[in-house]
Amino acid sequence: MALTLGIIGLSKSGKTTVFNALTRSEAQTSAYANSGSEPNMAMVKVPDERLDTLAAIFSPKRVVQADVQYTDVAGLSKGAGKNESFSRQFLNYISKVDTLVHVVRAFSNADVPHPEETINPLRDVETLELEITFSDMAVMEKRITKLREGIAKIKGPEREVNERELAVLERLLPELEAGKPIRDLDLSEDEERAIRNFQFLTAKPMLVLLNIDESQLAESERLIAEVRAKLPFKNTEVAAIAGQIEMELTQLSDEDAAVFLSEYGLKQSGLNRVIGLSYKLLGLISFLTAGADECRAWTIRNNTNAQKAAGTIHSDLERGFIRAQVVSFDDLVAAGSLAEARKRGTLRSEGKTYLVKDGDVIEVLFNV
Repeated sequence: MALTLGIIGLSKSGKTTVFNALTRSEAQTSAYANSGSEPNMAMVKVPDERLDTLAAIFSPKRVVQADVQYTDVAGLSKGAGKNESFSRQFLNYISKVDTLVHVVRAFSNADVPHPEETINPLRDVETLELEITFSDMAVMEKRITKLREGIAKIKGPEREVNERELAVLERLLPELEAGKPIRDLDLSEDEERAIRNFQFLTAKPMLVLLNIDESQLAESERLIAEVRAKLPFKNTEVAAIAGQIEMELTQLSDEDAAVFLSEYGLKQSGLNRVIGLSYKLLGLISFLTAGADECRAWTIRNNTNAQKAAGTIHSDLERGFIRAQVVSFDDLVAAGSLAEARKRGTLRSEGKTYLVKDGDVIEVLFNV
């Protein structure tokens, strides 16, 4: 499964600069809300040093990293969530993403004035949250009206399904009106299933990404802590990125980029931080497959059993699953080969109910 991230933000937040930094692109600021043009989109590889280590052990024909897709939509402004035509267009591009990356302006630049004239990250977070809440409310109200009008005309199982859906929506709408995003609510599995197809924006995990400048790098942790302490929302992470600097970083070789990061006191690139936090928000992990043909990373949800994980590779492996040969990445590296790991007893057989762990190196045995 490829992780999909939607980059959103208010106008003048620098989110397209962040998009370029994360994807090594040269995209221009999107203005599709007014012109009908497409948003900026790019697919990037998930950095994983473990694959390089496995490649050194197995000398495979190819190394395949997991994928992440970024979609950068036009900047929002106050009232956008209540604009039905804009809201519909916005939803068309952003509703199917797994996580929202909200780029929030924390830098000052007199040449690019903030629409609200002052820099206030917390205010901007709340403004955008309100706009996507309005968008969800509009979708919800329209569906509630349709269900109420149609339920009396149908009978049997279809009516029961619609009645359950209506009950969930009628419970959630007052919560939205009170300013509570769906991600903050404790939904049962049945309730989640009832609203899954709507892809409500406030139900999605959110990464608040403070866009800072060079002068703020030394105080980035303080800025992150201040915003995080005041955010009331669950399933929300806060991080900082120096968008302009990180965009310049993408133009350098890996060696020069490492020196660049060190000079600014950065332990890892913005791409690594954003992907890592997004995985954390969604409860995602990676398992690995390794051999002479290919070394590859596969993305699954935490607590996925071995049989389901096998289905990530191919549906035939899930259907015909017999068992999985499993060794942790660290144990494999320590052994130096699968044969030695087997001798040491660190390569073991696991059944279909085994819960795959991050970094497990797996070979699936199956019937065709």
